[in-house]
Order: sequence, then structure tokens, then C-alpha cells
Amino acid sequence: MDRLRAFEVFTTVVARGGFAKAAEALDTSPANVTRYVAELEAHLGARLLNRTSRRLSLTEAGEALYERARAILDEFAEAEAAASANVAEPRGRLRINAPLSFGVLHLAPLWPKFMALHPKVELEISLSDRVVDLVEEGYDLAIRISRGGSQAHVARKLATSHNIVCASPDYLRTHGTPTTPEELSAHRCLAYSYTAMAEDWRLTHEDGREASVRMRPVMFSNNGDTARAAALAGQGVIWQPTFLIGEDLRAGRLVRLLPDWRLPDIDVLAVYPSRRHLSAKVRLMVDFLAEAFRGAPPWDR
Repeated sequence: MDRLRAFEVFTTVVARGGFAKAAEALDTSPANVTRYVAELEAHLGARLLNRTSRRLSLTEAGEALYERARAILDEFAEAEAAASANVAEPRGRLRINAPLSFGVLHLAPLWPKFMALHPKVELEISLSDRVVDLVEEGYDLAIRISRGGSQAHVARKLATSHNIVCASPDYLRTHGTPTTPEELSAHRCLAYSYTAMAEDWRLTHEDGREASVRMRPVMFSNNGDTARAAALAGQGVIWQPTFLIGEDLRAGRLVRLLPDWRLPDIDVLAVYPSRRHLSAKVRLMVDFLAEAFRGAPPWDR
């Protein structure tokens, strides 16, 4: 049994949530995937997966192996990449997807710098708040804003952004300033629709207490800039990440509410399909972005 291949098959089954999806991702047959997992279980003498007609779950042994197998595969891929990094100068097209607002505010100034460093790499930048399928849609790399990381792909954290509840001074003069999470529910809400917390805001106090508030949105938008513009015009309360509203908070155009309460932070991630056979141009871009956001990100400085 090729144990490295067996680890790759097993971790793909877990990440993709099934044998058929893993077979598709690995460009092999479901029978081959089943065989590799069965041989790995026989070799280890332990069941790794609980299988039902509707659901796939890890056993305790499977959970332990999954984390170690991923680490082994990552180290192997790093060794491969290091060995091939200097074979040729990076060249060719690099297709990147990024969120609209973040792409305009924080990535657009970086592309010319990368192009100057690597003139033979052609950039194709697509901005959309929709979560794209990297493999299906042919992207080499995606920048994502997420709390949950990426289960199906490899992700490298670039930075963190804080989510802040805020409103304009004009709105607060007219409607009053809430002093508890419960008081928020009486206020006009400008909701971001690409989140599970569009109407149900879940906050945590610095002492560990939690609160869940049912809001009444007067506007839904799938773009943070649209919600921000309405908030600046005094139309309601928003929560948005500091990468979008940090400058407004510093300038006093928006006022932070309930400073002792926090929403979950979000991570800025560079996401790509696999570490194995990672192209030099993708690696260069990920390293470049990681260096650009090293330390305190610009929106929190």
C-alpha cells in the first residue's frame, strides 16, 4: 500500500464529505477511493470512518489520524515545492478571486507592486462577494474573509479583522445610543445578507457573557459598502469589519457601540486547491500577500 497516497485519499474523503466527491477531486474512481480507505483501516487495525447512507463521520481514531495525515501531506508538499522552486522563473497567467470591497480597498494597491517584482506573471483579478468554486471555475487562488477557514482547500491566514457595531453621530442623536445588547433590537438595522448573523446578532461580553439579539433590518445588502453608505447617511445601525469601516471610526464618521461587547473576529485567508504541485507563481503571490499584511494590518493601525 502506498501510505502517502492512502493518507491523501483519506483526508480528501473527509474534506469533501464523501467517497464520490473525493474520487472526483482526485480524478479516480469511487472504487479506488473505497479500496484505499479500507486498506488503510486494515493496516492500522482501526475503523476511521463511520459510514451510513446519508452521513459520513470520523471515529476517534479517524480524528487523530486526520490531523496528523494533513500535517504529513503539508510537509511533503513543502519539500516538493522547495525542491522545484528554482527550476524556472515564474510566468504565465494567475487567476485570483477576491471580495469586492476588500479587493478595492486593500488588494488593488498591492497588485502593481507584485507586477513590478514579477513582470512575467500575468494577473487576472475577479472581484465578487460570492464564494467561488476554485476548481470548477478555474481559479488559482482566492482571498476569502471567513470565520470558519476552508475545509475543502488549503488556507493560509493573512490577517485578522474585527467586526464592530456602530452608527453615525446623526443617527444616535435622533434615536439614542443603546447601552445593552437588548436595546439594539429597538433600532433600525442595516443588514449584510451574506452572513448567518444578518438578523440574529450574537455578541460576547469581555467577561464571557453572551447575548443574542433579534434585529429588524430596514435594508439587506450583499455588499458591505452599501450598508456602510446607508449608515453614514444616518439610516441605521450596522456591524461591519474594521477593514471596511476602520477609517470612519478613526475620523468619527461612525461611532462604536457597546465597546465591552464583541462580535466574532474574521480572518483574511489565501485559499488554494492543494499544496501538492503548487505552482511557483501561486506560492510567490501567497508569500507576497502574507508579507504585505504582516504585523498589525493597515485597517487596525
